Amino acid sequence: MRVLFVASECFPLIKTGGLADVIGALPRTLAASGDDARVLLPAFPAVKKAALKQKKIAEIADLAGAKAALLSANTSTGVKLYLLDAPHLYDVPGNPYQGSDGKDRPDNHRRFAALARVSALLAHGDLDNKWQADILHAHDWQAGLASAYLSLLPAPRPKTVFTIHNLAFQGLFPKATFSSLGLPPEMFSQNGLEYWDQVAFLKAGVVYSDHTTTVSPTYAREIQTDDGGMGLGGLLKSRSAHISGITNGIDTDVWNPANDPSLTTTFSLKSPAGKARNKAALQQKLGLDTDKNAPLFCVISRLTEQKGLDLLAGAIPHIVGNGGQLAVLGTGDKDLEAAFQNAAKAHKGKVATVLGYDEPLAHLLQAGADAIFIPSRFEPCGLTQLCALRYGTIPIVARVGGLADTIVDANDAALQAGAGNGIQFSPVTFDNLIAATDRFLALFDDKRTLNAVRKRGMKQDVSWQQPAAKYRQIYLSLLSDAT
Repeated sequence: MRVLFVASECFPLIKTGGLADVIGALPRTLAASGDDARVLLPAFPAVKKAALKQKKIAEIADLAGAKAALLSANTSTGVKLYLLDAPHLYDVPGNPYQGSDGKDRPDNHRRFAALARVSALLAHGDLDNKWQADILHAHDWQAGLASAYLSLLPAPRPKTVFTIHNLAFQGLFPKATFSSLGLPPEMFSQNGLEYWDQVAFLKAGVVYSDHTTTVSPTYAREIQTDDGGMGLGGLLKSRSAHISGITNGIDTDVWNPANDPSLTTTFSLKSPAGKARNKAALQQKLGLDTDKNAPLFCVISRLTEQKGLDLLAGAIPHIVGNGGQLAVLGTGDKDLEAAFQNAAKAHKGKVATVLGYDEPLAHLLQAGADAIFIPSRFEPCGLTQLCALRYGTIPIVARVGGLADTIVDANDAALQAGAGNGIQFSPVTFDNLIAATDRFLALFDDKRTLNAVRKRGMKQDVSWQQPAAKYRQIYLSLLSDAT
């Protein structure tokens, strides 16, 4: 089976969030099972710098006003790539979506409509005369127009799947941009990609694709409601028969404490002693007091209210006052960045804040911390809790979305039954976050139970094997329906 993934990010080439991790791992897992899975990416500077074996396979005379080329390439991990080399669109510094002012680039509609248009042509067999797709699998709003463009090409056409990684980002643009997209006027309608007199890329992905998936079963149910649908709940509910929730996995080769090069000392379920040494190394690296008896909490996240981190910022005095430490890695809202920086200054040796994203440090945090906070108000799936389980770090999570699907609350009943791999709380309030923190502090003092919970997490299968099999079943079902 030939599957073309189209997305704006792919680890290890370019990453701003979990989308990159999915695109870096899912196609590789499918390929290991014998499928021909390939990824189309924009040739952003970081991508062109890191992709291997680049070779031009097609020229495009006019793509959004200038020439472009299609390249074949590979990632260092072996994922087969197509790169859309269009410097007039993708030769932008830094963040692939935002300028230096932190605001979305106003021409993003041109940038990602071009990506979607080329994905349709490539999947249809019009650009690589040696390859065409059976399935076109588009991801998030940046690829939302792919199935719309494909629907305009002659039959037979590949079947289409669209995955929503986060409904909060819908790719909305002014109505005036529609004329530049090269789509027929009738597509700008309530039954097409119009949303409150705007052009909606993500809505287009839902409307024109054969099947829509999202990244956990609970999130799939949440987005079909008025509260969770963010304006699209009615549309999504109307298509419920064509919506699936499949929980993400993680790349267990990249996230493996037994051979992780970012760690001070490797460790495993059978040889867990190295976790304590990573804790000491992390404390030293971040300027925290070196104290094995201090419960060390961490955060690896965008610093936003969606992630519930405004509540956590307010809880820092309680954490420190009860002997805990907090290490924060992330970037986001300026007010939250300032709040965590000020906390680090006010609680030297107890709180450390690193703004930005540092992949090796993220690995060391997972290895060295005792617990990780993920108090999200909504969370499509979440990947950091899966990494935490792999590294014996206890997730403290809100009971929403994929967090509810992957973390089993270690309450008394669960512990008596030999279950529980983390701590859940709901609803997402300050008082409930404090209560969850206190539950972990009590667990930390009970080392026998703490180690049992850690071991359950480390045993859990968080790989892509089961999710990839579920995606493959959707692909086969769509192809079966077409025959």
